[in-house]
Amino acid sequence: MYRVEKYNEIFKKDWDNFVRGSKNGTFILLRDYMDYHKDKFHDNSLLVYKNNKLIILLPANRFQNTLYSHQGLTYGGFIMSKSVSTIDVLEAFKLILSILINEGFDKFIYKPIPYIYHKIPAQEDLYALFRYNAKVTGCQLSSAIFQRNKLKFTESRKSGIRKAKSNNVQICETDDFTLFWEVLTNNLLKIYNTKPVHTLYEISYLKSLFPDNIKLFITKNGDKVTGGTVVYISDMTVHIQYIAASDEGKSSGVLDLLFDYLINEKYLSKPFFDFGYSTENSGSILNESLIFQKEGFGGRGVVYYTFEFELNTISL
Repeated sequence: MYRVEKYNEIFKKDWDNFVRGSKNGTFILLRDYMDYHKDKFHDNSLLVYKNNKLIILLPANRFQNTLYSHQGLTYGGFIMSKSVSTIDVLEAFKLILSILINEGFDKFIYKPIPYIYHKIPAQEDLYALFRYNAKVTGCQLSSAIFQRNKLKFTESRKSGIRKAKSNNVQICETDDFTLFWEVLTNNLLKIYNTKPVHTLYEISYLKSLFPDNIKLFITKNGDKVTGGTVVYISDMTVHIQYIAASDEGKSSGVLDLLFDYLINEKYLSKPFFDFGYSTENSGSILNESLIFQKEGFGGRGVVYYTFEFELNTISL
C-alpha cells in the first residue's frame, strides 16, 4: 500500500507540482532552489506513495551515516498533500525509519516546517515524532508578527522612524544586490566574523529563478546605500532572510523606517511577518540585542525545532 522512492531528476516535475499543491510547501522546497548548491550535499530526498499516489515528500541529504532534513534549508520536514491523514503520516514515518535502519543509517535529523508557513494545519508529523520517540535537539527562536492581531512598535522603534524621516531616508526595491551585499558582508565580518550564507552570485541567481518570491529593499541617504533587507515571500509568510545597515544607516534609523513600511504597508495582507532566528548553537545562545530589536517591532516567539532519531534504539 505504501512505498518510498528515492528522488532523482526524473521526479522533478512531480516534486515541484506536489510542493505547489501541498498544504505546507514553500518555494524554497522546489527543486530549483534546493539544487542550486547540490554540489555541496549528497541528496537523499524521498517520495512516499500510497496506492501509487504521491502523498508526502521529504527533502533530505545524507552525510556519512546520518539522514538530514536537508542541511541546505532552514526547514524541510514532511511536505504533505491536503488529503493526507494522520495514519498516512504515521505509516510513512514507520516505513522510512525501517528503510533507514535496513540501509545502515545511525541517525535521522528532522526539521519540521514551522506552522506559520502552513496553508492549512499540518502538524501530523509532530505527533508522529512523539509516537516514535524522537528527541528535541534544537530549538531556534524566531520572532514573528501575526498581522491580524499585532502589537504596536515600541518607543525606541518609533523614535528611529522619526529620525529616518527627518534625515530624508528613501526606500526602494531593486534587483541589484551588489551595494547591499557590501553593507551586509562588512556588517557580518565586523560583528560576527562571518559571511552571508549566500554569495552575491548565488543570491542574484536565486532571485532570477524566483523573482516573485525573493525581493530586495534598500534604504538610501542621498545616493548612498545605507541599509536594506532581503525578504522571502511564501503564501502565508514574509520571511526576513538578511538585514543590514551601515554605521550611517544605523545612526539615521533606516531599518526602523524600512520595517515600518514593509510591515504596515507593503506586506500588510500577508498573515505572518517573520524576522528569523535570534539564537545560535541550536538555540542554546540567545542574542539579546537582536531579539530586542525584533520584539520592538512587535515580533513574538515562533520556534523552529530540530528532532533526532537514534536509529539503533528504535523498536518498530
